[in-house]
Amino acid sequence: MNDFIPFAIPDIGEEEIAAVSETLRSGWLTTGPKTRQFEEEFAAFLGGDVYALAVNSATAGLHLAAEAIGIGPGDEVITTPHTFTATAEIVRYLGAHPVFVDIDPNTFCIDPGKIEDAITPRTRAIIPVHYGGMCCDMDAILDLARRRNLKVIEDAAHALPTTWKGKLVGALETDAAVFSFYATKTLATGEGGMVVTRNRDIAERVKVMRLHGISRDAFDRYRSRKPAWQYEVIAPGFKYNLTDVASAIGIEQLKKARQFHRRRREIAARYDAEMRDLELILPPRPADNDAHAWHLYVIQLLDSAGISRDEFIERMAENGIGCSVHYIPLHLHPYWSATYNLRPADYPHSLSVYQRAVSLPLYTRLSHQQQEQVIRCVRSLVRARNKTSAPCAV
Repeated sequence: MNDFIPFAIPDIGEEEIAAVSETLRSGWLTTGPKTRQFEEEFAAFLGGDVYALAVNSATAGLHLAAEAIGIGPGDEVITTPHTFTATAEIVRYLGAHPVFVDIDPNTFCIDPGKIEDAITPRTRAIIPVHYGGMCCDMDAILDLARRRNLKVIEDAAHALPTTWKGKLVGALETDAAVFSFYATKTLATGEGGMVVTRNRDIAERVKVMRLHGISRDAFDRYRSRKPAWQYEVIAPGFKYNLTDVASAIGIEQLKKARQFHRRRREIAARYDAEMRDLELILPPRPADNDAHAWHLYVIQLLDSAGISRDEFIERMAENGIGCSVHYIPLHLHPYWSATYNLRPADYPHSLSVYQRAVSLPLYTRLSHQQQEQVIRCVRSLVRARNKTSAPCAV
C-alpha cells in the first residue's frame, strides 16, 4: 500500500519556516509587529475598507464579535445546526440562546426562507455559515436582517477566498465576518482567526476585549521608548490575542492565498470530471461565476451507490485514504438536543445530507498521483449510473 493519504494537511513551505525563525530571533513572540502587519495585509487582501483583528481562533472571534454587537442573556441568535459546535456555543458563552433552522439542501448553507419564521421578539442576530467554502445567499439574509433590525455575523471559517456577487466574503455589508486559520483551513497558522468588520465601534470593542479588556495594546506599552507602563482595565475581557509566531506564518500563507485557491479549484474540477457518472451527488456550485473557496469537497452517496456512507469511509481507510464527515449536525449531539429539545425530524435536510455526506481529501499538497488513487478507490466502491453490478473489491 502507498503511504496514507490524509483528509487534509497544511501547506507549509520554507517561507513560513524562515518567517518563524526571524520572529523567534526578534525577541517578540506574543502579539506585536507581525500581528499588526498580518492584520493590515489581510484587510488589504479583502479590499482595504475594513478593520481586521487577529485572534487565537475563529471560536474566539465569533465570541468577540457577538459580544461586541451586544448579544447578552436571554437574547436569541439564529443559525444552522449544520456546523461545528463553536458557532452555537459562543452564543451560550454570553447567556443567549441559539435558534436553529434547517439548511438549503442545494447549498448546505442556512435556508434564508426558514429564518423569518424563527424570529421572535428576543431575536438579535443571525450567524450564517458559509459551508465548505460556499457562500450563503447573502442578499436574502441581509434583506431580512435590515427589515427586522437584526445584526449579521458571518461564520466565514471555510470562506477564504469565497465571493458573493463578485465581492469577497469579509467585504460584504454585514456587521462582522470571522475567519479560521486552523491547520486544515485554506490559510493555516495552526491555530488562529481573524475578525473583520466595517464598523469602527465593533472593531474597537473587539480590540479591547481580546486582551483582558485593557485599554492599550501590550505591543505599544512594551516597545515605547518613554515610560508607558500605565493602562486601564475598562471591561472584563478575554485572552484571545494571536501570537507573532502564528502571524508570521499567516503573512506568508496570505501571499500564497490565490495560488492555493487555484490548486484547490483544480483538484475539485478533477474530482467532478472523474466522478460525475457515479451514483453520488457532487458538491454544490456557486451561481454567477462566484468563487467557492473549496475548503471541503463533500460528496453524497445515493441509496443506489451500493455502499453505505459508514462502510465507504471504512473501506477508504483500509485502502490508505482518509475521509471525514462535515458535520454531525448539532441537533444529534447530546448537549444541544437535550438543552433545546431538538428533534432530527425538525431538520430533515441537514439530517439527509449528514447521512450521505463524505468529505474527500482536498489540500494543496495533494499530488496528481494521490488524487488518482483517491478517484480510483471511489470508483471501485461506488456503482456507476445505470449499472446494476456490485462495486468491485479494491
